Amino acid sequence: MSAYVMLKALDRMDEIKGAITNQAGFYSVTVEKGKYAVVVSVLGYKEWRDTLYLQKNITLNIDIELAPIQVDEVVVSGQRNDKNVSSVEVGKMEMTIENIKAMPALFGEADVLKAIQLLPGVQSGGEGNSGFYVRGGGADQNLLLLDEATVYNASHLFGFFSVFNAQAVKDIELYKSGIPAQYGGRLSSILDVHQKEGNMKKYEVDGGIGVIFSRITVQGPIKKNKASFIVSGRRTYADWIIQPFLKKESPMKGMKFYFYDLNAKINWIVNDKHRLYLGGYYGKDVYGFKSSNGKMNAQMNWGNAAASFRWNYIINSQLFLNTSATFSNYDFGTSIGMDVYGFSLKSGVMDAGLKTELTYMPAIPHTFRFGVDYIFHRFNPNTYNIDAGESNSFSMPKSTAYYAHELSIYVNDEFDITKWLKVNLGLRYSHFEHIGAFIRYLLDESGIPEDSIVYKPGQIIQQYNRLEPRISARFGITKNFSIKTAFTMNAQHLHQVSMASISLPTDVWMPSTDLMKPQQGFQYSLGFFYNFNKNMFETYIDLYYKDMKNLVEYRDGIDLSAVKVNPDQLYIFGNGYSYGAEFYFKKAIGKVTGFIGYTLAFTVRDFPDLNNGKQFYAKYDRRHDVSVNISYEIIRHKLSVAAVWVFSSGNTMTIPTGLYFYGGTMITEYSDRNAYRMPPYHRLDLSLDWTIVKKKKFETGLNFSVYNVYNRQNPFFIYIDTEVTMNPDSYLPSITMQGKQMSLFPILPSITWNFKF
Repeated sequence: MSAYVMLKALDRMDEIKGAITNQAGFYSVTVEKGKYAVVVSVLGYKEWRDTLYLQKNITLNIDIELAPIQVDEVVVSGQRNDKNVSSVEVGKMEMTIENIKAMPALFGEADVLKAIQLLPGVQSGGEGNSGFYVRGGGADQNLLLLDEATVYNASHLFGFFSVFNAQAVKDIELYKSGIPAQYGGRLSSILDVHQKEGNMKKYEVDGGIGVIFSRITVQGPIKKNKASFIVSGRRTYADWIIQPFLKKESPMKGMKFYFYDLNAKINWIVNDKHRLYLGGYYGKDVYGFKSSNGKMNAQMNWGNAAASFRWNYIINSQLFLNTSATFSNYDFGTSIGMDVYGFSLKSGVMDAGLKTELTYMPAIPHTFRFGVDYIFHRFNPNTYNIDAGESNSFSMPKSTAYYAHELSIYVNDEFDITKWLKVNLGLRYSHFEHIGAFIRYLLDESGIPEDSIVYKPGQIIQQYNRLEPRISARFGITKNFSIKTAFTMNAQHLHQVSMASISLPTDVWMPSTDLMKPQQGFQYSLGFFYNFNKNMFETYIDLYYKDMKNLVEYRDGIDLSAVKVNPDQLYIFGNGYSYGAEFYFKKAIGKVTGFIGYTLAFTVRDFPDLNNGKQFYAKYDRRHDVSVNISYEIIRHKLSVAAVWVFSSGNTMTIPTGLYFYGGTMITEYSDRNAYRMPPYHRLDLSLDWTIVKKKKFETGLNFSVYNVYNRQNPFFIYIDTEVTMNPDSYLPSITMQGKQMSLFPILPSITWNFKF
């Protein structure tokens, strides 16, 4: 999260200048000689003030201290109070970890992804769903970054928790539209998450013990004011707790269902010009069960690994260089054993990247960026292994891996044309190559392989080049009211297709190939932003339209067991569009704070080879989405309560509408694609945060939370139960079809003991 630096001339009372730092804290302010009052503010930190006599160029490094959010007349802010009105960003949302921690959460754990899903335009995938959806885009159209490294699956326990540990996260930025040119590769949104860098002055231990998992964070100086570290870990143990209480014949006996993860980071100030960061993340999920007789067992596991190394170089007072090397790996595996037979499946994706960006701040307010970003991709589609016993063993050929190069070059310029007109201009060039080694199977008209083409390692198979212009503008009507507009063109070279109605860890990532073209998105946005009552209340209305090309779905009636077929030969392609309006009302100051968000949205797909060529609503199309988040501080810094209520229209679904017999075989007729909806989803969560002891060197407290307070049975999925009986009089079958709903979470109270010293 950026800091806001303001200089007010004390000998020229009408002169006020300010600058916003970049993520590394670099800023540049150009003023005349004189005496200035300096104010630095960062959301969640104590405000820094001083008086300076400026006679020459100086370098000013400022240490700011963490502070609780103020809820009375003085508000610590990481931005100008009117930034939502004055800035050029039309679709950018920022959330602080402090605010996220104050929200009620499942089993008392603050969750970054659950928090951003309360924002207008961001839709939850639902309970048990690892994805989220932004303005009609798919789950794969969101780029998730952790210290600039890509995170391909952000879920723990099938979406119940996210991989972003709130104890280790410093700040979060979400771009829904008006995406700057330094970001690319996805059509819908950018979620940029930065890890904490460790306390350089003192050691801290922060942790919590809850009903199903515990967490601990340790940070402190390696060398005071020179280098620091932070390590944070979490582990669930619900399966350990319940096992002793289960009967031997229970289907849950021996079940595994847990996750663990670890965040770590080192921060080293080499000198006034150079700074180094080394950070990493590793997390794993395991879900397994076995039959009561021990003859059948199954296990699924998936995990992420991410690492980043960054070098910050202050070239001079106006030039800043950031160079990053990143690594990311996501893998999924499952194995099933029955007697002497065994089956296993593996898939994954690995990235290695290098990025460098030069920031130039010639004047206030003017920020120019130029950067180059390269990523090497390796994709491993599903690879199957079958063990049929010693007497009848055989192996299946491994799926062909996919390799690709992705290169981007971008420029971005943000400046004021006049006092009332601010613009952000960006241009991004993306180049993508699918390369060998690779085997392309050639199919006949019946889809049967008849030949193949073998590509050597490094041989170029297909290239794609795209220019992606972006422009945003802010028209300042009054001090408290502005109109913002943005146009963004994005290209996405990576694809993820789901067989199920929800996003799961099993969903496979694929690159663009000679058969699968990059997705393209064109988004138009128009927003009206208004603050009132001295910026105590923030409001906006944002209208959007998004046009999407080259979207991907599985073919109807595909045969996933076909091994002599490339995975991209199972797909079909089409287009889509979405449009809607977002409404947001926020109270930022006072004992009672919070926001209300509402989204009216339409999401349509158009695939010539699906639904008889007719347009249909996407599976994540929801007409209405409402979220209410309220926090009340009863006793300042001691006792607070919070409530979250959400409502959304039901997901779309395709259902059977009839049955008939043909040639002695029962045939099922289905509705048009996604022609029906599940019941609406709504839920109320409550929490109480009580700080029992708060001293200089020790702090402890309890968090009480209740998830799904009124025990709403929200639909996870709906299935059709069909019963066929024979009529003894007519000898004709009687068929009864009944829809049945599967729900996941009832009311769930929890308590967590938190401590810090």
